[in-house]
Amino acid sequence: MSLVEDRLAALGIVVPDVVPPVAAYVPAMRAGSLVFTSGQLPFRAGELMATGTLGAAVDPTVATDCARQCALNALGAIKALIGDLDQVEQVVKLVVFVASTPDFTGQPAIANGASQLMQVAFGDAGVHARSAVGLASLPLGAPVEVEVIVSLVS
Repeated sequence: MSLVEDRLAALGIVVPDVVPPVAAYVPAMRAGSLVFTSGQLPFRAGELMATGTLGAAVDPTVATDCARQCALNALGAIKALIGDLDQVEQVVKLVVFVASTPDFTGQPAIANGASQLMQVAFGDAGVHARSAVGLASLPLGAPVEVEVIVSLVS
């Protein structure tokens, strides 16, 4: 296990195995020293944690937990590609998509679920740039989707 995984395990958090793709793509792709994940949905034990939109059917606390799970799933995709999360030098950027009604404006607070997980996992190297975007719907009715870009140790 890596130091990153040890840090998370001390908090009772386990990096899951990579979630199999639901369409024609790969979970993560390396380009030089960067790894880009595909959008990760809040799958836990093979099922979506929630479905629906913020400002309607989904409670913000549930959505924040979904964002955290999406980030964990991204770590699983990165680990499956590179083998060891200790090879991550820096979390560069997160893009967090939040399915929400037109009047819901709390996307940044939902995105914090993913951002805070990265900071716990990687410490100072987990501080990153981020976009939090609201939209009408996401694949499979998920309330949140997260993409991650990391740089690797040279």
